[in-house]
Amino acid sequence: MRKLHEKIVNFFESRVLVGIFYGVGIIIILGLIFSAGVSVGFHRASFGRAWGENYERNFGMLPSPGFNNLSGPNFPNAHGAVGKIIKITIPSIIVADKDNTEKVILLSSDTKIQKIRTPANQTDLAINDFVVVIGSPNPQGQIEAKFIRIMPAGTMSEFPRSGILNNPPQ
Repeated sequence: MRKLHEKIVNFFESRVLVGIFYGVGIIIILGLIFSAGVSVGFHRASFGRAWGENYERNFGMLPSPGFNNLSGPNFPNAHGAVGKIIKITIPSIIVADKDNTEKVILLSSDTKIQKIRTPANQTDLAINDFVVVIGSPNPQGQIEAKFIRIMPAGTMSEFPRSGILNNPPQ
């Protein structure tokens, strides 16, 4: 009995047991890293699925059977807007885009605003201002503005509906 007890004590004090504990610990850590990767991948995939299901609605496109005409009127302006401000309710504005699609633009404290080349702020935005917005779309179809440039008065009239905004020079 005493020899069995000594063998058990020797086993728990041996390098084999320490190696087993390290091995199990490494497997647990790798499992946690893998599950974190799966979680991040799932989150990114669900965003992409939700965004893709609302693609036409997000960018004011007419549903089409494919991407046959990428330069036509059905091609979206995915990461911004060019047009006239029609409503202001800070922290958002609504812009009538080049094809009269209303786009919701979300402003934040990080949004950089310029009036032509002069720094401006949210209070400088006014209804009927012609703006160029650059940002990122979110799953709700809104554009999270990173940069807004307020253009000079009359800019929109220089680019009529059938003009440069819809048919850029090649």
